[in-house]
Amino acid sequence: MLVSAKEMLNKAKAGHYAVGQFNINNLEWTKSILLAAEETRSPVILGVSEGAGKYMTGYKTVVGMVNGMLEELNISVPVALHLDHGSYEGCYKCIEAGFSSIMFDGSHYPIEENIEKTKELVKVAKGKGMSIEAEVGSIGGEEDGVIGRGECADPKECKSVADLGVTMLAAGIGNIHGKYPENWEGLSFETLDAIQQLTGDMPLVLHGGTGIPDDMIKKAISLGVAKINVNTECQIAFAEATRKYIEDGKDLEGKGFDPRKLLAPGAEAIKDMVITKIKLFGSEGKADE
Repeated sequence: MLVSAKEMLNKAKAGHYAVGQFNINNLEWTKSILLAAEETRSPVILGVSEGAGKYMTGYKTVVGMVNGMLEELNISVPVALHLDHGSYEGCYKCIEAGFSSIMFDGSHYPIEENIEKTKELVKVAKGKGMSIEAEVGSIGGEEDGVIGRGECADPKECKSVADLGVTMLAAGIGNIHGKYPENWEGLSFETLDAIQQLTGDMPLVLHGGTGIPDDMIKKAISLGVAKINVNTECQIAFAEATRKYIEDGKDLEGKGFDPRKLLAPGAEAIKDMVITKIKLFGSEGKADE
């Protein structure tokens, strides 16, 4: 049974740990993440970008697959299904399809329009018992073809969006999506601290969790980050394990070409990566508290 991310994130914020949002791309991804969460007794958020949703043929397919797995795998930890960087239209499609959480990324609209659309979606999401994430200040890196450089959000703007009643807030603090460049300056903890002071109990979200050093992750959690998004690292782990399988000629041995065998090392690598992150974020065992 899918749940909103509200309760798990409020608990994480109060308990000074973070819940991971791991993006899913297909069946293997979803299964690996759910098994990792169940094994570590951690709540988890499955993220779906609009591109991945389209790739999986649509949001209804995603909802059907995830709900089926929760039942068939006997998953007993809290699981939220969340639209990542949703457009205005995408949010409505996911509300209709049966997601339990959405992110409205209105960061490219003028702030007044972002606020107006966020307000409307907050009302609709709350009416359905769903959680909703908003974004202030663009998060850098490549995101479905759009490249930003990791700007820092204005803490006052963050407060004005937090006050609209969103469940969690993603604020740019110098973080970017994808791999970090050599000359990356690191996270701006001053910005994060200023945002946290103005937004109080609101769970803050760190996008672009791949490649941020562990000590920075821990410091961000201590300053109010309760949700951390991971995607690229799982993709890299999957690709490396799959490459090794083929380079070792395993696909040529017996029925090694069977997709279930071919994709197994990659799926295992995703699971291992998710377990590592859950332990780093401090959410291990929190499903039972």
